Amino acid sequence: MSQHGLKREAGRFGLLYASLSGIIGSGWLLGPLYAAQLAGPYSILSWLLGAGAVLLLALVFAELATLVPRSGALVHISHLSHGDLVGRIWSWILFIAYVTVPPVEVTAVLTYANNYLPGLVSGSGHILTMQGYAAAIVLLALIVWLNFLTIRWVLAINSTATWWKIAVALGTVVLLLHFTYHPGNLHLALGKLDSERVLKAISLGGIIFSFLGFRQAIDLAGETRDPSRNIPFAAVGSVLLAALVYAALQFSFLTALPPSSILHHGWHGLSFEGSAGPLASLAIMGGAVWWAGVLYLNAIVAPLGTGFIYTTTTSRIIMAAGESGDAPAGMASISRRGVPWTALLLTFVVGVIFLVPFPSWQKLVSVISSATVLSYGIGPIVLLQLRLRIPAHERPFRLRRAWIIAPAAFIVSNWIIYWTGLKTSDYVFGILLLTLAGYLGLRAWRRHGAARATLHTRHAWWLLPYFGGLWLIQVFGPHSLGGNGAMTFLEGNAAVALLSLVVLALALFCGRSSGAIEETLAAFQGIERTPPLSSP
Repeated sequence: MSQHGLKREAGRFGLLYASLSGIIGSGWLLGPLYAAQLAGPYSILSWLLGAGAVLLLALVFAELATLVPRSGALVHISHLSHGDLVGRIWSWILFIAYVTVPPVEVTAVLTYANNYLPGLVSGSGHILTMQGYAAAIVLLALIVWLNFLTIRWVLAINSTATWWKIAVALGTVVLLLHFTYHPGNLHLALGKLDSERVLKAISLGGIIFSFLGFRQAIDLAGETRDPSRNIPFAAVGSVLLAALVYAALQFSFLTALPPSSILHHGWHGLSFEGSAGPLASLAIMGGAVWWAGVLYLNAIVAPLGTGFIYTTTTSRIIMAAGESGDAPAGMASISRRGVPWTALLLTFVVGVIFLVPFPSWQKLVSVISSATVLSYGIGPIVLLQLRLRIPAHERPFRLRRAWIIAPAAFIVSNWIIYWTGLKTSDYVFGILLLTLAGYLGLRAWRRHGAARATLHTRHAWWLLPYFGGLWLIQVFGPHSLGGNGAMTFLEGNAAVALLSLVVLALALFCGRSSGAIEETLAAFQGIERTPPLSSP
C-alpha cells in the first residue's frame, strides 16, 4: 500500500486552490439562472443551505482524510470500517462520479466556443458534431498531458486558473451592481416561502454539483507534507469562500434582471437566448459589452480549469483503487515524476468513451451529482464507526461534536439524493446493481487466487435497506420528483431522515472489529516500502 513515489509538494494554499477550482467551474455561469427559476429571490437561501450541507460533509472528511493521508483517500476510507465489499461498491460509485466530470467540462467548453467557432455542436447545442468530437478528444488529451507534469506544476497551473475564475466572478458582481441594479426585484412575484422549491434548487439548480468540488484537497492528501493542518484548511476554507462568491453572484443576478421580464413571465419563466449565457446577456443589457467578452473567455477557461483539476484527482482515485484491489494493480504505477501515469491514461480512455454523444447525455450530469453525493454518504458512517471502535486512537484533526455533525451530514446527503428525483436514482442504482452482479458473477467463475479472498459480506448487508429504502421512498414520493404521489415532499424528507438514522444504527452494528480497523490503519500510516518506479 505504498505511495512512496508521489511528490509531497502540495502546500496549504495549493490544496485550497485545488478545491476552489473544483467548486468554481462551469456551474456558476448557469447556476444563478437555474436557481432563480426554481426559487426566485429565495435562491440566495438555496446557495447558503447548499453550502451548509456540504460544509457538514467537509468537516467529516477533514478528520478522515488526516487519518488516512493518502492520495485517493476516499477509496481507502471506504474499505476501513466495513471491509472489501463495501469498499468495492464505493470505489465504483467514486469512479462514476469522478471519471465523467472531465468530459462533461470539455463539452461545456466546446458548447461556449461554438459561439466563435460554429460547427462544434449541433443546432440544439447539446450534441457534439464530428468536428466537435474531434476537438473534445484533443482538449481531453491536452489536460491529461498537462497532468503528466509534477504535482507542483499541476497545482501552479491550477492556482493561476483559480485566481482568474475568482476575479471574473467578483468582477461580474461589481459590474452588474453598478450598471443594472434593481433591488425591487427581490420583492416582485415573491409569494410565500416555498420550502420545496428552495430545497429542490439545491439539487437541480447546479448548487450541490458546484460545491462538491471541495473534495479535490482530500484526493491529494498523499501529496502534502502536513495533511493534519492543510486538508481541513483547504476543504472547509474552500466551501466558505465559494459560498460568499456564489451568494454575491446570485444577489447581483437577481437585482440585474429587467423588472418587466419578471412581471410578465414570473421567476420560473426566465430565459436567455443564445450561447452567451445569462450573465453575459445581463452585462450586454447594462451596456458593459466589453465585459461580456471577458465572460465568453471565462466560459472556456473555467470549465477547462475544472476539467484539468478533476483529471488530476480522478487519476488518484483510480490509483487508490489499484492499491486496494478494486482495480488492476497496474493502475497504481507511479512514474519517476511522481505521477500515476497508467491511471491518467485510463482517465483519458474512459473520458473519450463518455464523449460519445448519446441522447441521455444531459441527464448524465444529474447522475454525476447524485453519484457524487452518494459517494460521500460513507464518510459519516466511517467516522462514527472509528469513534465507536477505536476511541483512543490518535487523530491529527479531531472533529468536535462528531455524534451530532456526522448523523446530520448523513441525513443531509440522503436528502440531496432524494431531491434529485426518482429517474436519477434509477440510473445510479441501476448502474450499481449491474456492476455488482457482473462482479459477483466474475468472482464466482474465477474460483482461484484473489477470487477466494474474504469479501466481508457480513459487514455489507446494511446496504440493502439503505439503497432499497431510499429508492422506495422516491417511488412513493411526490409527482414533482417522479414518484406516485403517495407522500408529500415534506413527508418524504421525514421518511428519508428516519431511514438515515436506522441505516446508520445498522451500519454501526455490523462494522468491523477494533482489531481489524487498527490493522488497516496501521497499513495506511506505517512505514512504507519503496516500490520500483515505472514510467511509460
